[in-house]
Amino acid sequence: MIKKSSRLLSCFSQLVPYWRLLRLDKPVGSLLLLWPTLNALWIASNGPPPLSLLLIFVTGTILMRSAGCAINDYADRDFDRFVERTRERPITSGQIAPWQALALAAAIAVLAFLLIASLNALTKWLALIAVLLAASYPLTKRFFAVPQAYLGCAFGFGIPMAFAAVQNQLPPLAWAMLMANIFWSIAYDTEYAMVDREDDRKIGIRTSALTFGQFDVLAIMGCYGLFLLIYAAIGITLAYTLAFWLGLIGAAICAAYHYRLIRTRERSGCFAAFKHNNWLGGLLFAGIAAHYALV
Repeated sequence: MIKKSSRLLSCFSQLVPYWRLLRLDKPVGSLLLLWPTLNALWIASNGPPPLSLLLIFVTGTILMRSAGCAINDYADRDFDRFVERTRERPITSGQIAPWQALALAAAIAVLAFLLIASLNALTKWLALIAVLLAASYPLTKRFFAVPQAYLGCAFGFGIPMAFAAVQNQLPPLAWAMLMANIFWSIAYDTEYAMVDREDDRKIGIRTSALTFGQFDVLAIMGCYGLFLLIYAAIGITLAYTLAFWLGLIGAAICAAYHYRLIRTRERSGCFAAFKHNNWLGGLLFAGIAAHYALV
């Protein structure tokens, strides 16, 4: 019995680095992808989507986020060792070989693609674009002044995919929601980048926190404002009821709270604000879901 327990513990300890590589120990990142995808599914379906479609998109979102993290760590393996927050990541610390991370990312991407095998051709083509966006995002940190905008597009590509899966078309509403997600991503990922600002400056990584400089807090709050404004316009256009507006107000209160956390630019406050975006996204989705549940 003791030998079996020790073997199980040994197997588990060997899996821990892969668990960390895929960020399965940090579900906030998956939720930040999931909330806008759920918004799109509910809006495109004019209410709750079919359970099968919901399961496909939830599982696919988690899988693609995990694959994207593995690719990101592979691309940043020579930089992560110089950043306090990332120097113990599995690849840069030598717990996982770079080729293993790539192989795992490829296997997960294939699995995610198999999930949508039963969906229409438009959704499949969009899935290929989503994979390319996720795979190329780490490279944008070498030359693009605001790579967080590219991240917002990659993180939000579940939005047009949801509309394609439900309606087999891409209405202007899908692109408006994607634009809103880009602004939201710039806001929360700039908060995240503020944690590593000095390390990123030393190693030459490009981030919005460095690009915005002394106007970083102003830029973040402006992006929150544009994100909320687009959703307010969507609410007016679709004649949403009080439930939606309460959710939007809750999201706005979260954004205002983030200002309190980041205004001094302390690393702990900026990281707390980044993680708190899960509540912002969750409240907005709750408002959308409640609207359709009550009409």
